Amino acid sequence: MTLELEMPGREPEDDAETPENDGPENDRREKRRRSPWFTISVGVVLGLLAIVVLTPLTVGTRVWYQARQDERPRSDAIIVLGAAQYNGVPSPTLRWRLQHALDLYRDGVAPAIVTVGGKAPGDNYTEAGSGRAWLIKKGGVPASKVFAVPVGRDTLESMAAVGKEFERHHWKSGVIVTDPWHGLRSKKMAEDHGITSAASPTRSGPSVQTRKTQFRYIVRETGGYLSYVLRGDR
Repeated sequence: MTLELEMPGREPEDDAETPENDGPENDRREKRRRSPWFTISVGVVLGLLAIVVLTPLTVGTRVWYQARQDERPRSDAIIVLGAAQYNGVPSPTLRWRLQHALDLYRDGVAPAIVTVGGKAPGDNYTEAGSGRAWLIKKGGVPASKVFAVPVGRDTLESMAAVGKEFERHHWKSGVIVTDPWHGLRSKKMAEDHGITSAASPTRSGPSVQTRKTQFRYIVRETGGYLSYVLRGDR
């Protein structure tokens, strides 16, 4: 006769309870639960970095591209942005701008010229007045065709005054004469004051002397343009 004996022992392992918070499988579940939020956070950070880096690069490229354009559409008036004058005598920078405006006038780009710019404290003459006198006396432009707007110590203030002058004459379009790197920002400001604008820059002066100087002006104008568009700063 055979006896079947049941030996005492541990419960089968399959019946053992495993704590829910232990083991590699639970770690993997936790990582899977966190991963969507982690992905979103990384995406947001990368997106912000792209904006911070690409926006100035894009605007800088636009400043550089605009500087290389010479736009001469038939317009109502040529706008000469101000630069320094010395006791009524235009500085070299202002004289280059006036000469360029004179060439545009003689080429028939516009039938009138508007000179712009106020005066520094202590000055007896304005930039606009000095420019107008030069165009009449040196350039031979009829006095009835040159209009001085002696307002503004910065581009935004000057463009606001030019916009009013255009309204007074019922003008709509203008060609801006300034330094190459200043073209994009000055066009934007003019358009914001109701002027359909183009830019025909000078090719002489300190802003175009060396590659290093050109790069510095591009960086400065990039910051100026962004500051104006985002905050309305001068």
